[in-house]
Amino acid sequence: MPALGAKGLVKAYGDRAIVTGADLTLEVGERVGLVGVNGSGKSTLARMLVGLVEADAGEVTLPRGSRLEYLEQEPDLDADATAVDVAVSGLRDWAEAMRAHEAASAALDSGAGDTERHLEAQANAAAAIERAGGWDVQHKAEAILGHLGVRDPSKTVGTMSGGERRRVALARLLVAAPDVAVLDEPTNHLDVATIEWLEDYLAEQFTGALLLITHDRYLLDRVVTRTLELERGVVHSYDGGWDAYLVAKSDREAHEQRVEANRQNFLRRELEWLRRQPKARTTKSKSRVARAEQALADGPAASRGAAVISAAATRTGKTLLETRDLAVDIGGARVVDDLSLTMKQGDRIGIIGPNGAGKTTLLRALLGQLEPAAGSVVRGANTAVAYLDQSRAGLVDDKSIFDNVAEGRAQIEVGDQAMPVRTYLQRFLFSVPEQGRAVGTLSGGERARVALARVLREKTNLIVLDEPTNDLDVTTLAALEAALLDFGGSALVVTHDRWFLDRIASSILAFEGDGRVVHVHGGYDDYRTWQARDRAEAEAREAAEAAKRARKKAGADSAPSNAVSAAPAPDAEPAAKKLTFTERHELEGLLERIDAAEEKVAAIEADIAAPSFVDLGHAEQAALADNLAAARAEADALVERWTELEARSELG
Repeated sequence: MPALGAKGLVKAYGDRAIVTGADLTLEVGERVGLVGVNGSGKSTLARMLVGLVEADAGEVTLPRGSRLEYLEQEPDLDADATAVDVAVSGLRDWAEAMRAHEAASAALDSGAGDTERHLEAQANAAAAIERAGGWDVQHKAEAILGHLGVRDPSKTVGTMSGGERRRVALARLLVAAPDVAVLDEPTNHLDVATIEWLEDYLAEQFTGALLLITHDRYLLDRVVTRTLELERGVVHSYDGGWDAYLVAKSDREAHEQRVEANRQNFLRRELEWLRRQPKARTTKSKSRVARAEQALADGPAASRGAAVISAAATRTGKTLLETRDLAVDIGGARVVDDLSLTMKQGDRIGIIGPNGAGKTTLLRALLGQLEPAAGSVVRGANTAVAYLDQSRAGLVDDKSIFDNVAEGRAQIEVGDQAMPVRTYLQRFLFSVPEQGRAVGTLSGGERARVALARVLREKTNLIVLDEPTNDLDVTTLAALEAALLDFGGSALVVTHDRWFLDRIASSILAFEGDGRVVHVHGGYDDYRTWQARDRAEAEAREAAEAAKRARKKAGADSAPSNAVSAAPAPDAEPAAKKLTFTERHELEGLLERIDAAEEKVAAIEADIAAPSFVDLGHAEQAALADNLAAARAEADALVERWTELEARSELG
């Protein structure tokens, strides 16, 4: 049963066609992804579906009574409202009932007016609250806000950053639990842990139909069951997530290439016939001429193509970048403590951590923009940094794309060749006419491409990128990935894009909290494996300590009540007590039992250290951790028993 449908949607701005006949259907409970290059019209299509933009033609259908909610990239929220008030406002019936209940309660407290009428209004409002979700809706809203990184639900929206406002708007949609939800780039401004929580929530708890517009390829693969692509104004549908979409799209394009080759062959034959038979163009041959003209008209639509991104590397000295016992503070709080790191040529380090953990602050300390609280940062004399900051601060809105990138240059060196600035910008998908547009009129993805073009116009040996993947479409992301992999220098990249990290990172620098920053070799999946193993080992150590404390307590509790008075005088020597026959027999077999116990410990440790450990469920991981703790406790107890019996054997 369709939850949302669209037929023949058309939208143009001036002479620029954005959507040229889009058809799509979302079934009840279906989770669908929508992808496409920057500027293809994804947000325009979404706004037509939710009724914020009027289509030039076509229609959108929504079943009567269905509730539809939309998360837009720049949500419009009441600046005076608190985060929790906004979060529950999506439940309109519940919010209205709560207001009625509060008004009736206030009237009763004041003692003014008709008490019976106020009591009836209060009772009716209470019943409406129960029907709309109950009295714990606010607690649910606060919990969702917390999961999304909004720690203070009483904070007013007007005091929040753009990223915080988006998280509040996302919480409002999740709390409302609509029949249909359209989410436009929901992972922008979310850290990795929050994105993974959102993945689980959408996949396991959200029951409505979902249209997800995103460049997060992990999110597409793990949540959606069908992928739509908006290409040249038309929607194509593919079963499955990102991986399946790539395979199916490749097959479709191969088919289109075969069709185009056949069309070209047909045209070539018809043109040859037309040239050979100028006098034969009678009434009988008009249909053949018409077929040729139609084949010519049916040529392939122009494709935007993909960005071509590259970075020119310059010579690297003996030292590129090094930290020694580095400590960094924010407002007196330690966010990085005792970090020692040496970057070598070819290193590509991905930096991850919760929002507000200090990732950007660390970059500023590494670049010399911030004085460390302790330790030192050493940059080589030949270290040439290209830095893309998160806010794209170097762009001047009232200047054109060309002027922002050229800044008086006539040419830009790309590798071993120099090219005109206009040609260079075409590699970033800006046509010559577009290069005259003011940067202030650009979309987020277009601004990101301009910023990248500025950063990569100089030769460098250290590229530093702070959230470069925000607003970029997947084809441009792939081009940036390829550029970093081909780059002869090194890179530091702060990003929440896990797919991107798995493609480009040679190691991960992860903020673990309380100033602890760990350095793990490999990509994001390798870091997750390490993290799970580290957590299991910590739990095992804690369990072993708990078992040890329990054994000591059990020993103390079993001591006789007169143990103090019965103890020998301080100067007295303990009497040597010979081993019994049973204890001598026990001692003879203890070393073999200790070896077996230690082998058991090693086997469980190997299971936890194996790459497959991270694929196990939480219960299985916890069971292995418990088994390891028990095995270590058993081995420790056997060693202690052997030590005791061996000492008494020598005394005997």
